[in-house]
Amino acid sequence: MTGDALLFFNDRPQAVAVYAAFEEALEKRLGPLEPRVQKSQITYAAPGVFACVSLPRKKGESGILVSLGLERRENSPRVAVAVEPYPGRWTNHIPVRTPEEVDGELMEWMEEAYHFAQTKGRGK
Repeated sequence: MTGDALLFFNDRPQAVAVYAAFEEALEKRLGPLEPRVQKSQITYAAPGVFACVSLPRKKGESGILVSLGLERRENSPRVAVAVEPYPGRWTNHIPVRTPEEVDGELMEWMEEAYHFAQTKGRGK
């Protein structure tokens, strides 16, 4: 984890362990990535943005919020909100409260989002 990422979690140190588990699992699944740490989120691109990590907005909520772009709405109860900003492009927001919630299912969605970002708009 980079120093910028640690600073991102400065106000929510309990989220560091969750993000570290997420980052490690994602790298094992997709190989080395270069996340871009911004003021309100950490962005992953391949080359287009396929996922973002942010902090939950509600006070008292723990962990991280993973937002990923899929070709479809994911109907899992783990998805807190799903929106379709463009036809055929769904942003699914998934709260991840503990390192144990960084599991195979989440990584499958991340891999799907990664591949979708590489193909969308290119005739798949």
